[in-house]
Amino acid sequence: MADYNYLTKEGFDRLINELDDLKGRGRSEAARAIADARDKGDLAENAEYHAAKDEQAMLEFKISDLERTLSNARVLDQSQLDTSHVVLLSKVTIKNLKSHSKLTYQLVSETEADLKEKKISIGSPMGQGLLGKAVGEIAHVDTPAGKLEFEIIDIRV
Repeated sequence: MADYNYLTKEGFDRLINELDDLKGRGRSEAARAIADARDKGDLAENAEYHAAKDEQAMLEFKISDLERTLSNARVLDQSQLDTSHVVLLSKVTIKNLKSHSKLTYQLVSETEADLKEKKISIGSPMGQGLLGKAVGEIAHVDTPAGKLEFEIIDIRV
């Protein structure tokens, strides 16, 4: 059974644009770097040539990985989400019961996770702790620093 990658429309579009850029500009630059290195002489002892070939292999791996992610992608319509409990793409406001600080995070797939944008992966300890909780419930999150408890204050899309 295939593992689906659930994405927002914005996340899906970002991955499509990145893939197009890697296939176009990325491949052109890799080919140019290989050609430039090849012109410098004996390929057996040409470190620049081998480095360019390694970069090309890494580029092709990244392209393959993005294509695999996109082939299993399912774009979710946020307007259809249930806000009675925390689900993928929910924006959840929580209160740390120890420090009483409030934070708002959006639960997203691993592909879209970005802590700077307050988007956390559903596969992370925090995401796992919040998933399925309703307003007023307590989420218990195991972290390397110990167990933390958060009260669910608000759920929205």
